[in-house]
Amino acid sequence: MPQPIRLKDHERDARLVRRRVVVGAVLVVMLTLVLVARAYYLQVIQYDHHTTLAENNRIHVQPIPPTRGLIFDRNGVIIADNRPSFSLTVTRERAGDWQAVLDTLVQVLELTSEDRAIFEKRFRQGRRPFEPVPILFELTEEQIARIAVNQFRLPGVEVTAQLVRHYPLGEHFAQSVGYVGRINEQELKKLDPVDYSGTHHIGKTGAEKFYENVLHGEVGYEEVETNARGRVLRVLKRTEPQSGRDLTLNLDLRLQQAAEAALAGRRGAVVAIEPATGGILAMASQPSFDPNLFVTGISFKDYAALRDSIDRPLYNRVLRGLYPPGSTIKPMVAAAGLDAGVITERSRIFDPGYYQLPNYEHKYRNWNRNGEGWVDLQLAIMRSNDTYFYDLALKLGVRRLHDYLYGMGIGRRVSIDLGEEAEGLMPSPEWKRARYRQAWYPGETLILGIGQGYMQATPLQLAQATALVANKGRWVRPRLLRSAAGLTPEQLMADGQIPQVETPPDVVLKDMKYWDMVSNGMQQVLHNPRGTAFKVGSQALYRIAGKSGTAQVVAIKQGEKYDRSKIQERHRDHALFIAFAPVENPQIAVAVMVENGESGSGVAAPVVKQVMDAWLLDDSGQLKAQFRPAPPAVESH
Repeated sequence: MPQPIRLKDHERDARLVRRRVVVGAVLVVMLTLVLVARAYYLQVIQYDHHTTLAENNRIHVQPIPPTRGLIFDRNGVIIADNRPSFSLTVTRERAGDWQAVLDTLVQVLELTSEDRAIFEKRFRQGRRPFEPVPILFELTEEQIARIAVNQFRLPGVEVTAQLVRHYPLGEHFAQSVGYVGRINEQELKKLDPVDYSGTHHIGKTGAEKFYENVLHGEVGYEEVETNARGRVLRVLKRTEPQSGRDLTLNLDLRLQQAAEAALAGRRGAVVAIEPATGGILAMASQPSFDPNLFVTGISFKDYAALRDSIDRPLYNRVLRGLYPPGSTIKPMVAAAGLDAGVITERSRIFDPGYYQLPNYEHKYRNWNRNGEGWVDLQLAIMRSNDTYFYDLALKLGVRRLHDYLYGMGIGRRVSIDLGEEAEGLMPSPEWKRARYRQAWYPGETLILGIGQGYMQATPLQLAQATALVANKGRWVRPRLLRSAAGLTPEQLMADGQIPQVETPPDVVLKDMKYWDMVSNGMQQVLHNPRGTAFKVGSQALYRIAGKSGTAQVVAIKQGEKYDRSKIQERHRDHALFIAFAPVENPQIAVAVMVENGESGSGVAAPVVKQVMDAWLLDDSGQLKAQFRPAPPAVESH
């Protein structure tokens, strides 16, 4: 009889279940032990480490940018200040999908695609980790309200209050004081990341750039407690920043406005210097521009309009404009000739209206084609006689001419704190050989003697050379700064806060009376009826020493006469004039250049007169008491 088939083996199933329970229990115990061990490792062994990480997530160190120093003119009129403004910032590490955040911002604030592109450009610029990036400045109340309502859609976005640079006088000091702008990637690589933490602007041009170290100040810090969204709950510790030093400049607002008014909308440059101190009293380059456009970022349209303007408003003509000085250089050439002994005050030549080198047919024309007859030094300066100075330049020779004029500031940087100043050019045979691989010709020496040819000078260099004559050879470098919290430029140089600049040696002539001879000739220009600028000088209430000049823009062929009707306006000669006054006690030296003005005496000299009147005369039109010559002493018997 067959064995019955068992449908289920209960004993085997029980053994299987017991084995599974044991294995499961072992696994549960092992996993529990792993979890306990991991918890012990994290909470006991690495307790200090994770406590620090947790605190760092809750406590942050935030930089406090210093307040930038203010800038004043010599009378305390504020030129550059700081005004409060609300800005929109984004912290990339907290924003998540920052592209989407930017899209939301554009939608919320109803901005354009051009604004979106600007935001992205600013966001991609170099920055430090967890540093908020400003993308929009000077928010309106409506914009602030819209951002507040949509804050839940804008992670990492904050509205912050900060001080923004402002130039209340607009165009008046754009070329001298300059402006600040956003720090770019190249600048960020050069700057101290600690010193500029939280700072988004830096000086770009002018005094703002040169005195950046003085104006910037020192950054402060604060430890703050934040919530999970990065919002500040409380301040735990604060180290106050140190504000930058205020600057007081030598510039005078009233004189600056007078200089700009005297140019009357013409393209040109005016620079006025106080001879005794080198202080720059006025520095006008026209046309100018509004520096406020650059502070928070200029639009493409506005920048293109400035950049592409035929009048070049961004071009600083006082510092960067290189022009042949023309006849304004003749007083300095005369001083060189006297000191070198090649002429005396009574040396005369005959002027038939031209000058010829021996054995050469070419005629170097005097501006007066009819000639002046016998000409001595005083008459040569007074009448701006080219023939006399052709002969003098040849007697001096190019090397002595170069050395004397270079020593007086032509072809070299002359200022202490005008960083954008161009060198100009005082040519020499060595320079020409290196530049053109050609020899120097005698005819080039002749035209150098009347300020033409290769020679190029800035209006600032001409003003400095004029002040040098007024100071009788004493060198004082021009400077914008009067004081920085009581410190002079020399003290700032000693402290290493601005670059060291050595003052050139004084121009010491063999006889001091040579300076008086040159000054007398310059006085005749304005106060002798035959002087080229007598019409201007005859109206002055004080004695002026000056010299006119005309700089050619395009060459005129041999034998041809200058005909303005055949020349385009922008190809006409530049008009120049230099002067200092009062002669007895020089208080101001001025250099003026009017582009395409044609006549130094007719166009530039009246500008000089207006600037000097604004400085030397009081409100009643009389010479200020402090500038009047002292009355002669009365002898007692």
